[in-house]
Amino acid sequence: MVNGMLWIARTGAPWRDLPERYGKWPSVYSRFQRWRKAGVWARLLSELQQLGDQRSELNWEIHFVDGSIVRAHQHAAGAKKALHKPKP
Repeated sequence: MVNGMLWIARTGAPWRDLPERYGKWPSVYSRFQRWRKAGVWARLLSELQQLGDQRSELNWEIHFVDGSIVRAHQHAAGAKKALHKPKP
């Protein structure tokens, strides 16, 4: 299941496109959401950061998450915007 979650995160694909080898997509999605709501992902990131910091593997001057690299869904790009006519 974790590999399925990581596949979705890496590819940016919709949950329904999850390859069968990772299990049924609703099951993987449900587990992901439960863990998200329970704070599992936030705790995991915090633990990994602490471990990397203890091992002096992180340079806090250069390691950060940049939101501009997050992929948008394929339908998020290229949509025509509605023209709004001014009211008289």
